[in-house]
Amino acid sequence: MASNIFVMSDKSLPEFPVAVDEAALRERIDPLSYDVLRNAATERPFTGEYNDSDVEGSYRCKACGNELFRSENKFHSGCGWPSFYAPTKDDAVVLIEDASLAPRIRTEVRCANCGSHLGHVFEGEGYDVPTDQRWCINSVALVLEKK
Repeated sequence: MASNIFVMSDKSLPEFPVAVDEAALRERIDPLSYDVLRNAATERPFTGEYNDSDVEGSYRCKACGNELFRSENKFHSGCGWPSFYAPTKDDAVVLIEDASLAPRIRTEVRCANCGSHLGHVFEGEGYDVPTDQRWCINSVALVLEKK
C-alpha cells in the first residue's frame, strides 16, 4: 500500500473526527447497510446497486457523507462489488490489517471520518489500472452523489 495511507496492524482503532449516533443511523438506513458499516459484514456479490454503474459522480460514506471515491477511479473488475483503483484522497480512508480469514490477511478499508467499514483493498492482481490496486467496496456502504 502507499506509504502515505495509515495502516494499522491491530484492532485498536483511532479516534475518528465524527461520532455517529448509532440509534439515528440504524433508523436512517436499511439493516444490511448498518451491518456492513458498523459490523464489517459484506453484501452478497453482484447484488449491489453500484457494481455495474457507470454514472459519473462521487461516492460518499453512507454513515457520514465523507467523499471516498470518484467515478473516474472506478473500473469493472468482475469481482461482484464496485471496484476503484484509488480513493478520492489518501486521507479519506483508514486501512487496517484484517486477520478474520486467517491465515489469509486482508486490508480492511474504513472511512477516515467516522470509522465505518467499507470493504477491502487488494493489490498485485494484475488489473490494468494506474495503481495495481482494487478497492473492493460494498455498494450498501456508499451513496452516489451524481455529477
